[in-house]
Amino acid sequence: MAGTVPERQPSAHLPASIDPQAIQLPKTSESAQLLRIRHSMSHVLAMAVQTLFPRAQVTIGPWTETGFYYDFDNPEPFTEADLKAIKKEMGKIIGRRLPLERLEVSREEAERRISAQNEPYKLEILAGLKEPITLYTLGSEWWDLCAGPHVAHTGELNPKAFELESVAGAYWRGDETKAQLQRIYGTAWETPEQLAEHKRRKEEALRRDHRRLGTDLDLFSIEDEAGAGLVFWHPRGARMRLLIEEFWREAHFAAGYELLYTPHVADLSLWKTSGHLDFYKESMFGPMDVDERQFQLRPMNCPFHVLTYANTLRSYRELPIRWAELGTVYRYERPGVMHGLMRVRGFTQDDAHIFCLPEQISDEILGVLNLTETILSTFDFHSYEVNLSTRPAKSIGEDAVWELATQGLVDALERKGWNYKIDEGGGAFYGPKIDIKIEDAIGRMWQCSTIQLDFNLPERFALEYVAADGNRAQPIMIHRAIFGSLERFFGILVENYAGDFPFWLAPEQVRLLPVTDEVLGFAESVLARLKAAGVRASLDRSGERLGKLIRNGEQQKIPLLGVLGAAEAESGSVNLRSRRQGDLGTVAVADLIAAAASANGQRAPGLDLATAS
Repeated sequence: MAGTVPERQPSAHLPASIDPQAIQLPKTSESAQLLRIRHSMSHVLAMAVQTLFPRAQVTIGPWTETGFYYDFDNPEPFTEADLKAIKKEMGKIIGRRLPLERLEVSREEAERRISAQNEPYKLEILAGLKEPITLYTLGSEWWDLCAGPHVAHTGELNPKAFELESVAGAYWRGDETKAQLQRIYGTAWETPEQLAEHKRRKEEALRRDHRRLGTDLDLFSIEDEAGAGLVFWHPRGARMRLLIEEFWREAHFAAGYELLYTPHVADLSLWKTSGHLDFYKESMFGPMDVDERQFQLRPMNCPFHVLTYANTLRSYRELPIRWAELGTVYRYERPGVMHGLMRVRGFTQDDAHIFCLPEQISDEILGVLNLTETILSTFDFHSYEVNLSTRPAKSIGEDAVWELATQGLVDALERKGWNYKIDEGGGAFYGPKIDIKIEDAIGRMWQCSTIQLDFNLPERFALEYVAADGNRAQPIMIHRAIFGSLERFFGILVENYAGDFPFWLAPEQVRLLPVTDEVLGFAESVLARLKAAGVRASLDRSGERLGKLIRNGEQQKIPLLGVLGAAEAESGSVNLRSRRQGDLGTVAVADLIAAAASANGQRAPGLDLATAS
């Protein structure tokens, strides 16, 4: 079964996004023709580079979901001028209508060909290939090891539907100790119109980049003095984080969860017992010596919840137990892979763990799916892609338990009415899982929520409960996160809204703009009343002209700007301008306060003044 769930619902208060009538852009994995085009275009790129730069050695050149790339070992760095020349040469190759032909050769023949070309990277690639060994020729002049598929000849490639986008550094085999290569990224489509739409979406993504908006709106920063990958939340960003956390806690209490707070470090022996030291060591920071013991910063929260469960012998009557924690974890990420808030070294997971009976799995998973929908839809995410990952070849646990667990996930998804894709063998070694991707306002998919069943930790820590027959039994443990991490989810939110946040989430909701100093006293009284009602309001005392005050507020994406002049002071009103609803006219201060307080209580995107008066 496959599909998205539920259908995307229109959201009038979201900022401008993809036009529903715009050209559809399939991913490479969704289009056999695009796969052939992009795979072939990577070969054309490599041939063009080696034609212009004979000393360049090729490595790998796969397709991506929106294009292709090729890694080169070249003595000199490629420049923008080089990219233009390479693109021009690619156009010539396309125009020659060169055939792409598949050849099956012996390993010895492949080695002979590679040695003749002096291509050491190809020899290393060849060593890892299983027979049959296949290569593709591009005309009679160029070839590479490849499994295909490709177009029949370069005339099938549209010279007006591709672009070379950038050059970046890359290590051979992704290993920092090996040679540093140059990666040329490109994109290719079936038509020039698709290429134009792709470029438009890239420009829109740049406009929404959370790193730029985080600076422009003064939400967060990452300071070198603290080391890469650690986030400083500024007051405006911190206020938003608090609002998100408060909503998260309320939703969890309503869903029958209790909260935990657990330490950030533990004796190294805990991570040995949990298995993280064996399977996750490269992503953990080194231990620290304290009181002649070694302590480890936590990369995960789950062992702490396990210890809490094991603190007391439980009865089957207590299950299910649902515990949630906004727990900060620390993981070592290589310097080259960190990216704003999306990939950091210290982040807060919205972790929860459910300890339940085998027969409770379906009900508990359904509860998690319902809670996930409640939380994500509050932030205007309504379209999801759901994947169910089943037992891999290497795994632990009895067949019967795996079957029961997997069926529990299937039952919950079907009871929920959600479509899903099966990822055969894609589960963790300790249990099957559900992964949920969310679609943002410009059509990008983000992995956020995950639900995993675990037979491993209960076994490693010898967790038990007293069953109905008086015997001891092992509980099923469910790991789940909805945001994934607060930092990454916040970055996604910034980009989804383009910094134009709904009213309830905005760090500054109302800014008062006094026209003259004579109305400052009235403005101060309005400000005090707004704050007393829990509205996040401010007063611009700069004395700038009204046009400048309005421009400043718009640039900082304040939801409501309230202009105050002599007439407003006399009538006890505000001339209100809304970013989302336009000019709201003159509104009584009492009505503004009532509407704002109501919107906050309902977590609404904007004001409903009709019900306030």
